[in-house]
Amino acid sequence: MSPPLWWQGAEDPVPGGVSRGSAMDRLKLSRIDEELESSEVASLCFLCRDVVNRKRLEGITDAKQLFLRLEEKGLLENDLFLIQLLQTIRRTDLLSLLETDSSPPAEADANPVLSEYRVMLYKVYEDMTQENLEKMKFLLSKMLVKRQIETSNTALDVFAEMEKNSLLSNTNLEELHKVLLEMDRQLASTLQRYMDGLARQPQTRGPHVSMDYQTGNSTPQPPAAHNVPISETQPSSGGMIVCSDAGEKTDPSPLPDHEGYYALTHKPRGLCVVINNEYFPGTALKSRRGTQEDEKALRRVFTDLGFTVSVHNNLTAKDMRQELQTLGARSFLDEDALVVCVLSHGDMGCVFGVDDQKVSIQDLKQPFTSRRAPTLAGKPKLFFIQACQGKSYQGGSMPCPPRPREEPVDEQSRLEEDAGPLIGETVPWEADFLLGMATVPQCKSFRYTSTGSIYIQELCTQLMRSAESLKTDDILSVLTRVNNEVSKGEYANYKQMPEPKYTLTKKLVLTRVDPDDVILDEQGLKLVLLSESKDPPVYRLMSGKQTHEEQLKLREKQKAKVGMWR
Repeated sequence: MSPPLWWQGAEDPVPGGVSRGSAMDRLKLSRIDEELESSEVASLCFLCRDVVNRKRLEGITDAKQLFLRLEEKGLLENDLFLIQLLQTIRRTDLLSLLETDSSPPAEADANPVLSEYRVMLYKVYEDMTQENLEKMKFLLSKMLVKRQIETSNTALDVFAEMEKNSLLSNTNLEELHKVLLEMDRQLASTLQRYMDGLARQPQTRGPHVSMDYQTGNSTPQPPAAHNVPISETQPSSGGMIVCSDAGEKTDPSPLPDHEGYYALTHKPRGLCVVINNEYFPGTALKSRRGTQEDEKALRRVFTDLGFTVSVHNNLTAKDMRQELQTLGARSFLDEDALVVCVLSHGDMGCVFGVDDQKVSIQDLKQPFTSRRAPTLAGKPKLFFIQACQGKSYQGGSMPCPPRPREEPVDEQSRLEEDAGPLIGETVPWEADFLLGMATVPQCKSFRYTSTGSIYIQELCTQLMRSAESLKTDDILSVLTRVNNEVSKGEYANYKQMPEPKYTLTKKLVLTRVDPDDVILDEQGLKLVLLSESKDPPVYRLMSGKQTHEEQLKLREKQKAKVGMWR
């Protein structure tokens, strides 16, 4: 099939060697162009204002013209930047058109990343009503000329005019903040959260990238000071931002968003997904009695730690892969971390679906690499696996003097093993992953049929102990204590030794969400405060799924400042 006509007229490679995409790549882009509405194209152009000369964006009316501009900048050499754009405008349905071949992706630190400044403005635009827009234009009428006001049909148009008049930039947000406070405090809180993060996260200025900004009426933007976190380097509007590699501070800080720590500033902190496989009908694998206690403990602990908890029960191997692939395709711009807990039978390097089919650890992690989920780049991704990793039992040498058994003898008969019949594959490692395994390779793990698994129960205990402590123990210190406590026990005359593996690049400290920010509604559903402004308060359901009726009910309560929510 020949390339679409609009590609055949494209210019030759620009000086510097940026190559034109293949015919197949262009066919994919042509299909995406056909699916995008004109308003969505305008949104994409706004998001690209930091990476494409603004004069080159003028007059663009369809996506194919924008794709040519991005190609000139070398931004279509892989799919990463386009994936970020589509996720930001909520068109993840188009990601299926970007299925790539087997060639390895480019290095993560070579990929462009949308600045959080530009994404934040887009979020304000998304939440703005027509009434808000008219009020904003009225409030800005003394600062912008009449023509600029009249030609602005959306909030994005207004933001662009403010940038042209030096009223708005990634480090100059005061005027916009004043306007938003006058018209809608919820919109102002979105901007305030960005400003708070800007003040907390110092960056080091790096070498400039060649960017041909317009030198006429437009004012060049300084480098974005607060971008989506990513390991090593990330492009911005004026150059390359280099994340500091400085050593730890001498005095421990209780705040996990200081330099050297992963930032946890969003509410909720992130998403916790629990896959709980209990029944394995028609297979040789036994039902995993007691696993519901693990699910309850994980839900309780991670809810208290500020995560939205989602539980999936009794999934086949295919369903497990599909659920995680769907999850990886969503946007994580409003979340700081991801936690995935898998409770099932397993063997070396794999876990089992309820159909007795294996899912490798690699398959569990793959949807969340920086290549597949760019909005998770530079953010911690925690995987906790309660499953056997082989058929062998863990032995141990008795200390001197001997330590008494910590488990009553009559409990041993109610210990079970999470083992399966197959052998899987080894685990690959990418940046910012932590993998907490219930046991070392080739060995079994144990679970009480009444109180849950040894590993998960101890993990939850130590997480809460750390979260409530005055110390700032990071996740690796917590897992070391888990290792210590589990290794002390003796289970059916055998031992168990958990094994954490990680490629984290910073320290991660998990703390409880401020109790003032968590409330219960009349039905006992736990809600977390989203808006920094409490007039009116804005809350989100922390666990479970909301129906449309529940969402409408929650919105009405938000508007009505219900006193019982306190």
